[in-house]
Amino acid sequence: MEDIPKIVVIDDDPDIVQAIQIVLEAQNYEVITASNGEDGLQRVKKDKPDVVVLDLLMPKKDGFAVVRELREDRRYAKLPILILTSVREDASRRRYELETGTELEVDDYVEKPIAPVELISRVGNLVRKVRGAAAVG
Repeated sequence: MEDIPKIVVIDDDPDIVQAIQIVLEAQNYEVITASNGEDGLQRVKKDKPDVVVLDLLMPKKDGFAVVRELREDRRYAKLPILILTSVREDASRRRYELETGTELEVDDYVEKPIAPVELISRVGNLVRKVRGAAAVG
């Protein structure tokens, strides 16, 4: 049986989550969802996904805090993160730098809305990147 790639989607907008889930499941990904950063971190630690799709503006723990926690934990330091948010990329990167003194280390950044074909392409690239690295290492 083929190992199905796991994607954790962390976003507080249920419509966005449902749309992403439908698109990615149609591509044979296992999609695990969380509606805030705290639950999202728990899902990442429990389910060990191949890729995280992350919104920045959420309750309980925002996406900036999620990125920071994942990057500080060596087990998840290389986990591919795709930011999918309505916040402009340059503003996000500036805010993260001001708050942490470090650069926002994510693998891809897309401003909402995203076309399904673009989502499939970007997630696929990250899955291939991590699976290729795992096969080599």
